Parts: sequence; structure tokens; C-alpha cells
Amino acid sequence: MSGNASRQNAITSVAKYVTPPAALGDRESLSELFGKNVFGRSAMQDRLPKAVYKSVLATIDKAAPLDPSIADVVASAMKDWAIEKGATHYAHVFYPLTGLTAEKHDSFLEPDSNGSAIAEFAGKTLVQGEPDASSFPNGGLRQTFEARGYTGWDVTSPAYILENPNGNTLCIPTVFVSWTGEALDTKTPLLRSQQVLNTQATRILELFGHSEIDTVTSFAGAEQEYFLIDKGFFFARPDLIASGRTLFGAKPPKGQEFDDHYFGAIPERVLACMHDCEQELWKLGIPAKTRHNEVAPGQFEIAPVFERANLATDHQQLLMVTLQRVANNYGMECLLHEKPFAGVNGSGKHVNFSLGNATQGNLLDPGHTPHDNAQFLVFCAAVIRSVSLFGGLLRSVVASAANDHRLGANEAPPAIISIFLGEQLMDVFDQIAKGGATSSKEKGTLIVGVDTIPDLPSDPGDRNRTSPFAFTGNRFEFRAPGSSQSIAGPMLAINSIMSESLDFIATELDSLLSSGTEFNAAVQKVLEEIITDHGSVVFNGDGYAEEWQIEAAARGLKNLRTTPEALAELDSSEVQALFEKYGILNNRELASRYEVNLEQYCLNINVEACATLEMGRTVILPAALRYQGELAAAAASLKQIDLSYDTTTLEEVGTHISSLLSGLNSLEKALESHGGDSSSEEATYACEVLLPCTLVVRAAADALECVVADDLWPLPTYQEMLFIL
Repeated sequence: MSGNASRQNAITSVAKYVTPPAALGDRESLSELFGKNVFGRSAMQDRLPKAVYKSVLATIDKAAPLDPSIADVVASAMKDWAIEKGATHYAHVFYPLTGLTAEKHDSFLEPDSNGSAIAEFAGKTLVQGEPDASSFPNGGLRQTFEARGYTGWDVTSPAYILENPNGNTLCIPTVFVSWTGEALDTKTPLLRSQQVLNTQATRILELFGHSEIDTVTSFAGAEQEYFLIDKGFFFARPDLIASGRTLFGAKPPKGQEFDDHYFGAIPERVLACMHDCEQELWKLGIPAKTRHNEVAPGQFEIAPVFERANLATDHQQLLMVTLQRVANNYGMECLLHEKPFAGVNGSGKHVNFSLGNATQGNLLDPGHTPHDNAQFLVFCAAVIRSVSLFGGLLRSVVASAANDHRLGANEAPPAIISIFLGEQLMDVFDQIAKGGATSSKEKGTLIVGVDTIPDLPSDPGDRNRTSPFAFTGNRFEFRAPGSSQSIAGPMLAINSIMSESLDFIATELDSLLSSGTEFNAAVQKVLEEIITDHGSVVFNGDGYAEEWQIEAAARGLKNLRTTPEALAELDSSEVQALFEKYGILNNRELASRYEVNLEQYCLNINVEACATLEMGRTVILPAALRYQGELAAAAASLKQIDLSYDTTTLEEVGTHISSLLSGLNSLEKALESHGGDSSSEEATYACEVLLPCTLVVRAAADALECVVADDLWPLPTYQEMLFIL
């Protein structure tokens, strides 16, 4: 395709691209590289006094209170280590309600009385910082004139070095709270939920007779999907720059229908970028494990190994930043938006969840005979009950303007939150509902029919990629989170609802045992009650099917298709009671998140609407009018020499231009109005009025793209962006 000047320049820049020489240089071995820039256990053991090191480990591993007297020693060792690594500054890193990462940098430099300077980093500086608390989204927790906020050192997430060609920075993960002590971030409530989960899970383990019980924590492994496109195309698309997704774009002749991109050979340029990205992640102690092409052209995935939920959350934020930074080095833009291109697969962030500890192991591991594993069945039943009671909450913590394009609209998972158990576990719970489980379906053997290939073991049940919350062997996979989202919200919700269900089960078992019921009979009674009352949330079928929408409604499952509907769950009395009961979020903190998320939704839709209006008037309409003028001139010229001219195309272009102008006028009027005085009314207006107006404009523009001469079309096309790398 020739394209206009900007398109042609973008295509030419791709053709000239050469992999940076740095990517071809010698690399350190994985053992030397992994954790190289992390002040982790190895660095602490080498540099801290033995007693201090043990004290820090007790806080990390046993959730023991942090001893404030060790702060100066740790700070001094951390400073020396960081300076040896080339650090000139330190930064308290925190996670405000923007969903992004925030940093406040200070140098180690301290002037002395002799006109010189020394490097200092005191314990009190390590433990606490003070950024402005009024300039971040807070949902009413802080007024503009109330600026004081604090960061507090999170010792459970290790400090690390962020490298830069001009000087490195020591980064210290922290919580972020207001002067009143209320959480202004995503980390604080997540840490609170981890504490509660440990308390309730320990009650269950004690009932099963365990006496030595290590701290129980949730674990997470988030599969990150993303798109890569050339920078030239990105900069030639104002919609991508403004909103992260294409607001216009006709379907290309070829999309993903051939399924040839999925797990295909990784393009050389992309593979070089992936190599460098993994090197950077490994330096930061992020256990990046898997990489591959995803379903859509230009789409890829990276997945790390499981980590403690808090650490996994911090690492996910770092991973997203690293993906974008390294892609930039290769002349590419990493798109983390959930739906950057209409009509092809969107990007999610499947969060694999389990819980366990060092002494009892993975508490969601069923073993070979799950019907005999009562402890596993109790924890699995807690998941079933949790999702049944709080499916709306799970939907709300993944709600965003971007994720609405994936959930319940164009692709899996649907907005209906259900659980997939698989054939083996479903059979076991069916037996429990009928009076007791006595058997489990066994693994099978796959006979391939090729003598040189050994027989392969097969699992006792298939997997289900359309389920939002699926059991996958020894964990559950929450498939609804979006690719650009922090996993703090999903893990906060999972920890909280699991704590409530484990509390319920432990209390029920205590009551039955106190009344003289034998332990196994008590467990059977509780499990039977849960699967009877909450089994309707289990669905092993096709989540894509239209029939499921009808069946789910009959089962009483919520289908919250849009963000305004989903966020209303945060304002429900059930969710308020859940977080208040366990001290995870008080009502003010919860209400702040409701307001912030509504505001973010409205802002995103408004940006998209304004970008649609601007591009429609200044980019697309002029191109269409030029083409209309060329067609009209050609018709007039032919008429002068008595030649007939087929005016069909001219009429078609005129019709689409009229539709475009009408749509733009309607959108402009819609932007001049407001939905009401409350945030919820504004969000509903954005959803029900602004979004449909932008779609009308897009439909007309995409129709024009299909008929306007290619040399006049101003925007890089889907075919170019998705297939030229």
C-alpha cells in the first residue's frame, strides 16, 4: 500500500529497522542475572547482622511485626549496596488509585559543614516518606487543601535497583496512606486482606489437626497479554496516543480467522525485544517463564511463575513498565489496552490464584484422589461459596471502560461470573450432594499411534477457556482481569471473599463439633450444604453460548455487562459489610474507590469521545471530501466530452459523508451535555449516550475507509499496524 505521507513514512521506517547491536551482545548466565538488582534474601544475608537478618525474615515469612530498631541498620546496608550498584537516588514507590505506579525520588546527597557532601540514608527515611496526598485520586478521602500523606516501607516486597543510562535509582516498595491513616493506595488493603486470610485459613487447618502451621498466604501468577506495533504507526494514530485504542479502523482483508498467529514462530524483531525484556525482568527478580504469540496478529503473552500475591502485584506493575520501556528501544509501542483493535482478540491478564504455606503446601492441590482429600474439598468449597455470594464484587474489581470491550460483549470470559470445576471435581461434588464421595475419576492415557512417541498421561477432565473462574489442576484461574489493570483489586477481592467463606466454614464446623458431631460427618454436612446452596455458580459448558445467558439468569447469576452496572456492587450493603467486618476497607475507603472508578470511567469515555470528534472533523472528513471532489471533477470532465460516468461511488461517498457529519454533530451536542449531578449518573450518561454516539461516527468513518482512494486515506490501517513488524 502506498498510503499518504505519514503512512508511507511509517511503513518505510519499519523496512529500515535494524535490531540494536546491544541485543546481540554477550549475556550473563541466568543464575548470575536473576535477582541481580534486588536487595533480597541473599543480599541481606551478606550485609546484615545475623540477628537483624532473622528479624527481617520473621516479618517477611511469619508476618511478625517489624522491629523499628533495625531500620537504621537495614537502611545503611541498603544504601551501601545501592551505591555500589550505581544508584544516586532513592525512591519510595507506591500504587495510588490511578492503577499505575508513583515514585518520589530523592538523592542520597547530604551537604556537610565543610562545603562537601556525603551519602546518607537513615532508618526513618527508609521507613516513612511524605508525598502530596491531595493530587492523587482519592474519592473524597482528602480535600485539595489537605495535602499530607505518608508512604510506609513494605518489607515483604524487596527493594530493587531501577537502571537508567544516566544513573540508577534505589526503589523501595511502600504503602500510601493519608494523615488520617486511611488507605490511598491498592497495596494497603491487599496487605490487610492477606492478614485476614491467614487468620481464617489457620482456623481451618487447626480443625484438621495441624499443630505446626506456617503463615498462610495467597499466591498469584498473572499471564500478561499485549500488542506490539511499530512506533511510526503509533505516532500516526492520534486515537492510540490519546486513548490507547483505535477509535477508527475498518476490518482488514485478513484478521485472525486462519489461527496462524497463535503459538506461531515469533518474529525476529519481537523475539529480540522479548529476550531483552526478560533479561531486565530477571535482574529485578521477576520470574518470567513463558512467552508466545497470542491469538491475534501482533499480540503476544508473557507469564511469570507463582509468587506471593503482594509481591506478584508489585512485579506485575514493574512488568508492564518494563514491557513498554524495552519495546521503545526496539522502535515499537507496547499496547496494554484491553481492546486496541476492534474485531480481533482483546488482551486480558489471567490471574492464577492459589493459597498455601511452607508446612501444609498448596491448599488447592487435590492430589490423585480428591474424594479422599477432605481438606482440599473444604478449601475448594470455600471458593465455590465465595464466587456464588460475591460474583458481583469480582466483576466490579475488573470493571473499566477498556475491559467492557472484552467482558460480556465480544469475547470470553463473559460478564457472568461462574466457576468451572471440570469433570473430576464436578463428579466428586455431585457425590457429596448425594450423601458422600467415594470415588474420583482417574487420569487416562493418550495413545498417539506413533511408535516413536510414548503414551502420554491425560488429565481426568478437560479445560474451559470460556470460564471466568476456572479450576486448572491445582489452582483457580480468574480470567476476567484486563491487560492494563493492576492485579491488586482482583487479589484483594479473592482474599476477602475467601476469608469470609473460610470463617463461615470454620464457625459451622466448630458449632457441629461442639454439639457432638463426629469430624468427618461435620465436614460432609458443611460441604453438602455449600454445594446444595451454591452449586448453581458451577458451569462447565460453553460460556460463549447465547443459551448460557438465559440459563445463568434462571440460576440467579448476575450479568453485569457494563462498568456502571458492575461498580454499583461496591455500593452494596453486602460488600460494605464484608470489608468492614474484617477491617480491610472501612466504608469511607470503599466509597472512595467507588467514586474514583466511576470518575476514571467517565474520563476515559470523555477522552475517547473528544478524540473521535477531533479526528472525525480534522482527519477523516477532509480526506473524504477530497476524494468526493476528485470523483465529482472526474464526472464533470467526462460529461464535457460526452462520456457517461457511473456515479454510484460518488453517491456512496456522499451518503457516508452525510452519515459522518450527522454523527459528528450528534456527538458534539452530547459532549456539551451532562448526565446529572452524581458520579453514577455521569457514568450512565457516558455509557448510554456518549459511547453510542462515538460508534455512529466510527461506522461512517470505517465505511469511508473502504471506498476512499488509498493514497488519500490519512491513517495507518489495521492491515499495516497488525501485520508489519
